[in-house]
Amino acid sequence: MDSITCYDGVKRVEFNQIYVIGAGLAGSEAAWQLARQGHAVVLYEMRPVATTPAHKTSEMAELVCSNSLKSESANTAPWLLKEELRRGGSLLLDIARGTRVPAGHALTVDRVEFSKEVSRRIAAEPKITVVREEMKSIPASGKVIIATGPLTSDAMAAEIGRLTGSSRLFFYDSISPIVDAESVNTEIAFAGSRWGKSIDGTDDYLNCPLNKEEYERFLDELLAGESVPVHIAEDQPNTPFFEACLPVEELARRGRETLRFGPMKPTGLDDPRTGRWAYAIVQLRKENCRSDSYNLVGFQNHLRFGEQQRIFRLIPGLENAEFLRYGQIHRNTYINGPELLTATLQLKSDPRIFFAGQISGVEGYVESIATGFAAAQFAGVDEPKAFPRETAIGSLCSYISSADPKHYQPANITFDLLPKLDEETAKRLRKDKKARHAEVCRRALEKLDEHFSVAV
Repeated sequence: MDSITCYDGVKRVEFNQIYVIGAGLAGSEAAWQLARQGHAVVLYEMRPVATTPAHKTSEMAELVCSNSLKSESANTAPWLLKEELRRGGSLLLDIARGTRVPAGHALTVDRVEFSKEVSRRIAAEPKITVVREEMKSIPASGKVIIATGPLTSDAMAAEIGRLTGSSRLFFYDSISPIVDAESVNTEIAFAGSRWGKSIDGTDDYLNCPLNKEEYERFLDELLAGESVPVHIAEDQPNTPFFEACLPVEELARRGRETLRFGPMKPTGLDDPRTGRWAYAIVQLRKENCRSDSYNLVGFQNHLRFGEQQRIFRLIPGLENAEFLRYGQIHRNTYINGPELLTATLQLKSDPRIFFAGQISGVEGYVESIATGFAAAQFAGVDEPKAFPRETAIGSLCSYISSADPKHYQPANITFDLLPKLDEETAKRLRKDKKARHAEVCRRALEKLDEHFSVAV
């Protein structure tokens, strides 16, 4: 059945039934938004019937790699994307606010409570029917949003390949280890946020300082560590990693100082025992509201589990660390959006089918939520209208549909994706980068409000 008939007083209203495949970040947001519009939604999720190499639960919108939704500092690109979603009534951004844990100026959540609350809210919505089974084919009629994520099952990936007439693309992604809070030596690790920046004035991170000798030893062992082989033999030796989330050992191979200017940079963190910056720092971020576990920030890797324990225990403060989760590597799947999709995320060859989330070719939690949100706005009407190019949402959709298809790679939101300021404004603000960014954000939100007012 592709439609249902409802009654609002004496007025007869007909709503279309829409299928959403995948209850991750994008699919959950899309299903909720469609239900808010009055549509009946069938939401398919294969877990727990079928599992993936990275998921640990059967909850919806499970955060696999990290628990951070990035910066909440005003007038940054990540903030702008979240602000646009908040103005649009995003379910997942609302839940993120309610499950937040301290992490400086980042929006970081208790990942367990976050996914549980998403699952609860979706299950309680009467217009959404949740079906727990693996979809191996795409419905032959009715509108469909495909949001199967980077860990799309082989059967669905084959179906997408058949539908699009092109082979799937891929890159390897990795996740960071988590340690038990009680196993961190706080006589060495000290509390503090970089440059003292924190939402509520508290010291949100634990920081493990290294001197030069300790750093050099750690680096030598990291470079010599034994990695887990990639999943598919033909991908070796040139494994395609996502540049914005490189394994820590891959970063180390780019130069002996690379880590000190990346995930191990010591700037802005005064060691209270010395009053100075350390030679290098490893930051630990809270995983949940109970503060009983910490994530090694930026330490995604694909070392063997035994090697992770041996090497990461060389970090001062982690010499007796108990690992609750080791870093892992997994293969991500996405389509070539510029070849296949329009700016309204519709399949060019079959406009009733929409793509959202990482399968569409974005990278990042909030970016996935945003494309789920956008796909619902597009699928919920007869004649979808693209979001303004000046907005972060519009720029993401534009990138997905118009980037160079020959060199396409998933992208996070950055100001580079948004249109440049007009020449006069850019010239007036040329010496003030913060003012330029503030103007880009002001313009984006103004255009977004205009878009929503026209839609209503």
